[in-house]
Amino acid sequence: MIALTAAAETTHHLQPLISDLGLILMTAGIAVLIFKKMKQPLVLGYLIAGFLAGNHFDFFPSITDMKSVEVWAEIGVIFLLFSLGLEFSFKKLMKVGGTSSITAITQILFMTLIGYCVGQWMGWSKMDSIFLGATLSISSTTIIIRAFDELGVKGKKFVGIVFGALIVEDIVAILMLVLLSTIAVSNEVSGGALLQSVLKLVFFLIIWFLGGIFIIPTILKKAKHLLTDEMLLIISLAMCLMMVIFAANVGFSPALGAFIMGSIIAETTQAEKIEHLIQPVKDLFGAVFFVSVGMLINPATLIDFAIPVLIITLVTIFGKSLSSSFGALLSGQPLKQSVQTGMSLAQIGEFSFIIATLGMTLKVTSDFLYPIIVAVSAITTFTTPFLIKYSESFAHALEQKMPKKWVKNINRYSVNAQAIKSVSTWQIVLRSSITQIILHTIIITAIILLSSKFVAPSVADTRFGNTLAALLTLVIIAPFLWALSLRRVKVDEVERLWEERKYRGALLMLILIRMSIGLFFVGFLLNIFFSPTVAFVALIIAIAAYQIFPKKLNEQYHKIENHFLKNLNDRENKKIDRRYANLMPWDGHMSIFEIGKESNLAGKTLEELHIREQMGINIAYIRRGEITIAIPTKTERLFPGDEICVIGTDAQITEFNKYLTQNEIEPPKNVEESEVVLRQLEVSNEDFTEKSIGQFRGKTGGMVVGIERNGNRILNPESSLILQLNDIIWVVGDKKKMAELLKKPLRS
Repeated sequence: MIALTAAAETTHHLQPLISDLGLILMTAGIAVLIFKKMKQPLVLGYLIAGFLAGNHFDFFPSITDMKSVEVWAEIGVIFLLFSLGLEFSFKKLMKVGGTSSITAITQILFMTLIGYCVGQWMGWSKMDSIFLGATLSISSTTIIIRAFDELGVKGKKFVGIVFGALIVEDIVAILMLVLLSTIAVSNEVSGGALLQSVLKLVFFLIIWFLGGIFIIPTILKKAKHLLTDEMLLIISLAMCLMMVIFAANVGFSPALGAFIMGSIIAETTQAEKIEHLIQPVKDLFGAVFFVSVGMLINPATLIDFAIPVLIITLVTIFGKSLSSSFGALLSGQPLKQSVQTGMSLAQIGEFSFIIATLGMTLKVTSDFLYPIIVAVSAITTFTTPFLIKYSESFAHALEQKMPKKWVKNINRYSVNAQAIKSVSTWQIVLRSSITQIILHTIIITAIILLSSKFVAPSVADTRFGNTLAALLTLVIIAPFLWALSLRRVKVDEVERLWEERKYRGALLMLILIRMSIGLFFVGFLLNIFFSPTVAFVALIIAIAAYQIFPKKLNEQYHKIENHFLKNLNDRENKKIDRRYANLMPWDGHMSIFEIGKESNLAGKTLEELHIREQMGINIAYIRRGEITIAIPTKTERLFPGDEICVIGTDAQITEFNKYLTQNEIEPPKNVEESEVVLRQLEVSNEDFTEKSIGQFRGKTGGMVVGIERNGNRILNPESSLILQLNDIIWVVGDKKKMAELLKKPLRS
């Protein structure tokens, strides 16, 4: 009886959760079919489907429990950000050029400020205005990629700038989640609290990244021969959820942990495979998240706030277009590429939903903000393809309307900005030294804190426990202390600076600072485990030991560093991606295309194709599997599946893309599929007697592969062989035609 009661209670609690999930997936499935047919972004379909399936409409099936929808939405956010992390990777961020960084940061600062001002102007609370500015500052990666695919502009020069800006925006969005959480908890904008949050985030990001890259790729490589697709999927999701738990325990949002683990896995050689395995999970929970977002919208709120929706939509489109264009101009891009970049980034999307969800979850924003953000996103989703499509025409019109002097000055600034690429030797040395100090300071601090929290308490009750814990910690951090204090960086540059007397003082100061920080950490470590007096004596001994074994420490550190760099660069060494390499300052740039499996170009030499003569396109390299043919000669042939990197202007790239499309062999329309079969037939029709096998094939389309005549068998008979009455032939041909031949005597 008790068991039945418990089972009934479990069913009672389980039923709303499962039924609501079923409703979410059903509405998502209908949205996929309808919006795929309409050739509209699926994200928009999910939002509208969820909106209609919410409990605000009686004529559609509705959810039974709003809390279960919020649970599914939170799970959806975790897996959505994990998949975004797989596409992100910190290494991509390090490779983002100054152009994309300046564009993104200019746009983010402007839209955050203008969003806050618009919120205050409309009489909203300070917290609503802050969250509004944050949501308006982040563009939608999903919508932009979809629009680029549909419009066929991926080969154009401005696309690389847009993708770089999106990478910067992703990491800024993660930073915003942390900062907004801090502001929400304290309910005020405190400079000290914000700085503490930023430093805490930077500290953990670096530790997670360094530790993750050092450990995870190694584990995956060692276990590669044991990992099936099923195991790899399970392990990937397990690592994601473990990082979610870890992030939550140190005070960050679970979504941040999922994003970080995705970005770590993105640096492994298994990244593409894991991304492929995760795709169905991403699609499933992405649909769950966006449908859940739609279900949380109250239509009455949208009606009441129709004017704010319109105002914020206009601010988003015009504000983001203007600020992004200005940022691109500021970075030295020509007017045309700047306008195209700005108009491509004029929308909000998935991260805006996540930021709005954060405000709602923390109960610091008003109920109207969330549906307003979703409505603005839906409208800008529709406008984005049109803005991208007409951005080039608008840029030309703008150039014609602007004063000639302005256009001339913009072009001159662009050329001069692109020409400034040199960095002074002192800047190189200073940057490397600061990077060295920051990275090793964070690593050493993390090891000492972990040791004091976990190692010290476990040996505190034993004899010489503190000594053992301190010695173990010192051994672990010794290579990093050596690198922080004594490792030489940029040796050639330092030698050149040393020859110039004016830099000697600065170089000595850098060395002194590094050694002082190293000594501070040794003293800090010993002070944790011992009294200050004992710590001072031990410090002297440690310094002496430190000087005796420099070579050993050097070897140990380089072993650790080489292992880390190997893991970091394994994926890049496996497949180098140069899809958006720019050749500034002229309009020519690199772009990658693939020769189709059924292309007319396959098998022809470059000399036969006359690509350079006809379109002005140059081929930089051809990648065929693992082989890369750099600067191919005119005798080199193209084969199906070849990746070719071409260099040209936007117009030339567009023409070349059309050229490839035109040379794709399309299968004939309205042709029924045929099935080839082997059938045994008897020649009983006089029209085929005394006829050759070649004539039989011409009239029936069947190929004779064998003949039995008077008990003798002839295999693969010649086409000139004459058929005789009562011959038994084996014919290979179309199944339907063979069936017709079997129904009636052979006729011509």
